[in-house]
Parts: sequence; structure tokens; C-alpha cells
Amino acid sequence: MTSESLSSMFRPSSVALVGASDKSTFSRYAYENLVDFGMSDRTYVVNRRGADVHGRRSVTSCQEIGERVDIALLMVPQAATLAALHDAAAAGISNVVVLSSGYGESGEAGQRAQRELTATAARLGITLLGPNMLGFANFVDRAVVTAIPRLPQKAGSVALLSQSGASSIAMMDFARMSGADLSYLVTLGNEAMITTGHVLDYLVDDEATEAIAVFIETIRDPATFAAAARRAAAAGKPIVALKAGSSDLAARTAQAHTGALVGDDKVTSAVLRELGVIRVNSIEDMLTTAGTAAALGRLPRSGASAVSISGGACDILADRAQDADMEFPEFAPQTLQKIAAVMPNYGTTHNPLDITGAAVIDPSLWTSTIEAVGNDPSVGSVMVVSTIPTADTSGSAHQLRTLEAIAAGIAKSAAPGILVNQVVQEITPYSRDLLDAVGVRAAITGLSQAVDTVSHLQWWSAVVDQVNATCDVDLPEPYDGEPRAGVWSEHQARTLLASAGVNVVPSELTTTAADAVSAAARLGGPVALKIVSAQILHKSDVGGVALGVEGEEAVHSAYTAVRAAGESVADATIDGVLVSPMRYGGTELLVGVVRDEQWGLVLAVGFGGVLVELLGDAALATLPVTQAKVTQMLRSLRGRRLLEGVRGAPPADLEALSSQIARIANLASSLGDELQSLEVNPLRVDGSLVEALDAVIEWRG
Repeated sequence: MTSESLSSMFRPSSVALVGASDKSTFSRYAYENLVDFGMSDRTYVVNRRGADVHGRRSVTSCQEIGERVDIALLMVPQAATLAALHDAAAAGISNVVVLSSGYGESGEAGQRAQRELTATAARLGITLLGPNMLGFANFVDRAVVTAIPRLPQKAGSVALLSQSGASSIAMMDFARMSGADLSYLVTLGNEAMITTGHVLDYLVDDEATEAIAVFIETIRDPATFAAAARRAAAAGKPIVALKAGSSDLAARTAQAHTGALVGDDKVTSAVLRELGVIRVNSIEDMLTTAGTAAALGRLPRSGASAVSISGGACDILADRAQDADMEFPEFAPQTLQKIAAVMPNYGTTHNPLDITGAAVIDPSLWTSTIEAVGNDPSVGSVMVVSTIPTADTSGSAHQLRTLEAIAAGIAKSAAPGILVNQVVQEITPYSRDLLDAVGVRAAITGLSQAVDTVSHLQWWSAVVDQVNATCDVDLPEPYDGEPRAGVWSEHQARTLLASAGVNVVPSELTTTAADAVSAAARLGGPVALKIVSAQILHKSDVGGVALGVEGEEAVHSAYTAVRAAGESVADATIDGVLVSPMRYGGTELLVGVVRDEQWGLVLAVGFGGVLVELLGDAALATLPVTQAKVTQMLRSLRGRRLLEGVRGAPPADLEALSSQIARIANLASSLGDELQSLEVNPLRVDGSLVEALDAVIEWRG
């Protein structure tokens, strides 16, 4: 899917409406759009009966047009689509948009029909968008091939992509309401040929598009999507994604603990973070963030600030910032001096800044305080809370003076400024014209929405350079030991881990009670005994574990009990009983690697040991990973304070812990496509001592 082929698709100069009919709402909307955008003289109406349609004479086939046509919009039923495709190809049309449903979204028969549709288009040399969608609109070049009604006439800098045609209408309406004017609106449907990733890649090079908003239910072509996202990051072009839907990866892995932490939606979130894609949870958040990102670009610093004449608004912003983990830093001494020089005596100078009602009498207070705050060395954005006028009223003159003073302050600020209305409202054409006139580039309605948007931009600005950073990792030598099949026992897994330099608690595999007694004596002190069987993964559930055993008689009895418990499990092959020195205290983590169907091997690191499913505190990353990346993952955990030492416990050696986790992860990377999952649970850390206490490996097939 080349840039040239997509440019031909999205910049057509002539259109054939195939299946045009006065009875079809789709046909009427599509034709009206072409007329409204000045393309009526380059539009050809195709109706198999040759009837007049939309007040125009039609032709019965594309081949009857007799002139070069760039694209065909197929509005025929599924049963007639292949014939229409052949007709378009015979007429020399190389681009087709298919509206019809009943394909991949409708079961096995529909999937077969979609495969046939795609194969036919490829064989005929046709680039196909769809099926099961509503077309696209290129507002910049005024090329609209869509059955979506009420298209905006004004072109902007936000491209909107949606796998849902119906939802795209609501998204387009909100974009217009919020002032996020669109450069493109592309519905994608089933993505039989052109996927989200292809369109993202195309838009990275589109000069009119400054940010991309995308609604996705599934990422159908992960490699193309990831490559496009990386190119967008390199170009400094933000992608804001609203990703719907989730499922449970645990059903695809024998490791219940890691599977509980790593679900499809959690993996998607981790991958989007790695790709620098801003993930949001609502249509409003998606389009407000994309619109603001298009206007402001990358923020120079992470700290936020706010200037308002309402103390209540400042309090709300502070509360919401805490919820969003966004910082309002303390102002530098020189900033405080500049503010104090202009503030009334009854005002206070802290961030967020309440400049009081004095600014109503003296609008220049806006200018001087915004300038001071915006040039503070820790501030990367300034939220200016003031009314955004929606219509010309008796107070318009004062509102204009206020906006001019605000705009003057923003112009003198090193940090970009955002005008924020306290409540959500429409940014009307009057609002937009007024803001353009005074030079305010970014406006958000709603305090909560403003905080969410700024926090998204802070995150993206901080990580975008890391997206394409080199990940140099030394993988262990390829493993050429035991056959890779099924589930390995703990003893086999421990042996493999140790061969890769992972610290594993000492142990001896015993096959008799006497051997166990001898092993315990050599190890010294209390020991743990565990049944060894590839068929028994959760040993404690069947009584296959004995802890804190000390003394010859106790070890003998524990061996007998553990062995008997294992032998009571039907179809379980018993390899013996592991004897290990007992470990007390420390902090237990789970380190698991599972194979995701889309993204490959995924590392999960979480707290809890046997309680990991209950706690659900985990960080995820695709492999391979560096030690620095693992450290970053550990610091992102909610329970990270456990590693800092609590209630007198020694702090964990983070470097030693990260090194061991990286060894486990990169061992998994070296094992090739045969690995399904590798889990160490628990990995115990006690100061500088880091040891794997239990492990299991599952191979594919």
C-alpha cells in the first residue's frame, strides 16, 4: 500500500456513484456532499436501469462514462459488489470505496465473501477502502466520497479515523463543537485492504494534518500500525487513540497468574505507550486532546500552571490535577517577585494563580501575570481560565478587552497558553472568529477536560523522543538442551534459568526420602519440599508443598506426604521432590512472559507472589527490554514503595533486581517462536539478594 496509491485514493478529482438511487439515503447524502464541495461537474451517476437519479441522467455502467474517473463509490448490495468491481476495473477506475455490509463482521460466510472481495480487487489492480463503512472526506482538497451528512465546510489540522462509520458522525459533530476542525475524516470499516496503519502512515506526511485522532476496536495489522506510529513520533505528530473492547489472554496461556495480569486490552495499552500513542477513554477526550495538540504541538516542560480570577476554579484544577497525577510546581523566586509587583495586596501568589477580580477592573493584570507565569523555568503550559464568548452581547466590548489582554500575555509567554472555559460549551463560529482575531490558538471548555488534555500532552511530550530509541540487548546463546514440548517441570525451568545467569535458589532433586534427608542436611537449616511434575503447576493446591521443615524425621515425613500428594493426581508423571533452603521475609514479585497473538512476547512484572491476581499491580512491556526499561517498569508500580523499604525492611537493590528481571525477559526473547510462556513466581528480593523461588515454562504446540 504505497503513498502514491493512497494519494490517488484520497485526492480524487472525479467520482462515480455506483448504485445511485433517489430511494437510497446513502446515495442522496453522497451526491449532496459532492455538490456542496463543488464536485458536481466531475460526478457520474451509475444506475443499472439507466433511470434519472438526483435530477441527473445516469449511465448503466462505469464503462459507459467514457471518461477517466479516479474513484468509484459502490453503494450496491453485497451480492452485486463483485460485478460492480469488475465493471469499475474495465472502466479504468483504480480506487473503490465499498459501503456494503455483510462481510467479515457477519460470520464465516461473510469472512469468505470478504476474502473473495479482497482477492478480486487485488487481481484487478484496484485499491479498496472498506467494506462496511461510510467513505471519507478530504476537507483540505475538498474531495468528499462519503455518505456522511452535514459535513463541515471549514478545513482544519486534525485527521479523524474511525473503524465505526456511525460513531464517526457523532465524532465529527463534537469536533466541530469543540473547535477541532478536521483535515480528513476517514471511516475504515472492516479494513479488508487499507488498514488503520496504512492511513496513519499516509497522514504522517500530510502537511495539513498536525494531529491524528483514531477510534479503533481492533488493530488488524499490528506491524503496519506500529511502523506508522513510530514514524509519527519521529515527525513529532501526535496520535490520540480511543481503543474500545478487551478480552482475556489468560485463556491462551497455562500460566494463570501472568495471564490474569496480561490481557489483550492491557497489552494494547502497553504497546500504545511504547509507540507514543496517547490513549484516551472518551470521544470528547480524544478530539479535545487532538485539537489542542494540533494547535500547540510539543510542550517544552512538564510543569503545568493556571491563571484565573476565580479561586474556586483554581481549587478544582488543583484537585483534578492530583487525580490525573499532574504537577502544578511551585513558582521560582523571580516569578513570585514579578507576580507580587502587580498583584493586589489581598491576593496570594501560588500555582494555580488566583489573580482575583482586580483583573475585571484592570485587564492588564492578565497580561503581566500570564507573562510571568509562562516564563517560569518549571512551567510548560498555562491554562488561562476565563469566559469564552459564544455570541455578540452587551458585554462584548469588555470581553474583547479581556481576551486581548490574555492574548498579549500568551504572546509574551515561553510556555504555550490555553484559554479554558469553566464549563463545557460549544465553541461557536463567533467564538472561533473572536479567538482567531485576538490570536488565541488553543481553547478548551471544561476544567476537568482541560486537566485531562494537558496531562495527555505532558506525557506525550516527555516520551515521544524515546519511541524510536535504540534497544541494544545482549541475548543469551540459543538454547539447545531438552526438547521443547508441552509444559516443563519446575526443575527443568530452574535449570534453564540458571544457564542464562538468573539467580535461582539452591535446590536438589530427590527421588527417595533418604535422598531428601541427605539434601536437607547439606543445605542446612529449615527447608522447603515441592513435588516436581510437569502436570502439576499449582503444587500447593494439591498438597505438594511443605515449608519450614527441619530435622531428619520431619524431612522424611514431609517427603512422603508431598510425594503421595503428587501421586494422587491422575495422569501426573512424578520426577521427584525438590529440596531447597527455606527463605523468609523479603518482597515477592511475579515476572512472567507470555506470547500475545498480535504483539509477540510480553513481559509482566507485578507484586504479590501468590496474591498477584488479587492485587493486579503489574507493568507490561513488549520484548526485548533493556535493564533501564525494567527499572522504569518497577517505578511505575503502585506498590513501588515496598521496594524502598518499609517498617525497617532493607530497601531493594533496584539495579540488582532490574538486572535479574532483564535476564529473565531476554532469556525468553532468545527462545524463539516455540516459547508460549515463561513465569517466575515468586522472584524474591531481600536487599541485594534476588532469587527465583519457583518457575514454569510452556512451549507452543
